[in-house]
Amino acid sequence: MPYDLGVFDSRADYKSEKQCQRTSFAFYQAVRDLLPVWVLEDMRTMEVFHWEEGRACSFTPPEAFLYALVHDHQQYAKFLLNRYSVGALEMPSQSFCCCQASATPHLTVAVRYNRITILKMIMDSLKDFSHSERQSYLNTRGCFHMQGGKDALHLASELVRPECLIMLLGHGACPYVTDRDGNTPLDCLLNQIRQGEPDMRSKHVCLGYLILFMPKFIFQMKGQLQKNPGLWQSLIGEQAFQWLLELSPPSLFVQAMHKMTQSIPVKQLDSLPDFLNPLDFRLHQYARQRFSQTKLPD
Repeated sequence: MPYDLGVFDSRADYKSEKQCQRTSFAFYQAVRDLLPVWVLEDMRTMEVFHWEEGRACSFTPPEAFLYALVHDHQQYAKFLLNRYSVGALEMPSQSFCCCQASATPHLTVAVRYNRITILKMIMDSLKDFSHSERQSYLNTRGCFHMQGGKDALHLASELVRPECLIMLLGHGACPYVTDRDGNTPLDCLLNQIRQGEPDMRSKHVCLGYLILFMPKFIFQMKGQLQKNPGLWQSLIGEQAFQWLLELSPPSLFVQAMHKMTQSIPVKQLDSLPDFLNPLDFRLHQYARQRFSQTKLPD
């Protein structure tokens, strides 16, 4: 497929908005078509521009990384993270992200498009952050205009992305952060469960993951569970219902997982033995057990 770059003066200041739109789309197409990394970097650094605040601008690594996320160009994403490290995760320009207060557009895009492999790359790159930097990055609220202040964990719950959810939780995302309306990720998930099918199995897997990483069950919908016990017991099962309302203590396994996830540094998660690894299949098994105990409404 040809990529129309037009004929340009060598100085970016003299490029017209129309020319920038043409080359910007050409770069978008090239990433979409999964062209080799060296071709994309040549285009990004020498040939293509986008229009920003009345002038032509080169694509920055964070902006290129957004394109790699959208089109699941894993090799390009890997290159950008290896070459620029966390610099590739910095805030892109306003034309790419309207809410500059949101510091994590790459995280939310990874979750929205369910880019599991690239999300794992992002998580690996965060291991060089200090604890406070990592917490700030993972738990910053999303765009208030487009996402209602939802962070990546909210989106993973709302979109029912089990792999994204456990990866974020396992690397330190806080399940108590609230969005613009005061909803926690658990509230977002319970709203999805209340709608019933489709994909109730994945919804219960997500619920199991949140339970494992929430020593205290603090969420807005607790009152709704108390007002409609029959409905919610049928939706999430008797045991999960009792736990969420703190009518009975969680199982010893869940309590042990609470302690483990609070005490083990993120950098050591990948070196845990399989039977203790919070990212292990045992969590899938746990969630399946919760699902098997659930009686769905007729």
